[in-house]
Amino acid sequence: MNKEHPNILVLKRFDPMNIAASVDILAEDAVFHFFNPQLPDIQGDYMGPKGFQAFFKKMAERSKGTFKVNPISVTPVGDELVVVHSKNTMVLEDRQIEIDVVIVWRIVGGKILEVWDIPSVHTGKVTRNDA
Repeated sequence: MNKEHPNILVLKRFDPMNIAASVDILAEDAVFHFFNPQLPDIQGDYMGPKGFQAFFKKMAERSKGTFKVNPISVTPVGDELVVVHSKNTMVLEDRQIEIDVVIVWRIVGGKILEVWDIPSVHTGKVTRNDA
């Protein structure tokens, strides 16, 4: 029987749209690093569960609730890292955006300690909404 990596099980419990439900798997000093020169008003480091909540709230507000994370692959690396490839979608300023993102999660003792969100900002698919 093939057993799932324990850190993948932790990530399956993470709900970016409901951080309060994920607080037991977030370290108090967890850090979410977001770098995106296309969204300079959002990029930065977000500290602790309240910081994670602030980040996802900003993304929801900026995208008028259209921000979605669509995981493509999840790969554990050693005992504490998990690399996720996702294709995120959202509408920003009447433009439909689809972008590949790599998220590196550092998880120790069942708690998320650090996250690096790395978008492919120069090769994302952008289309104009006529709505």
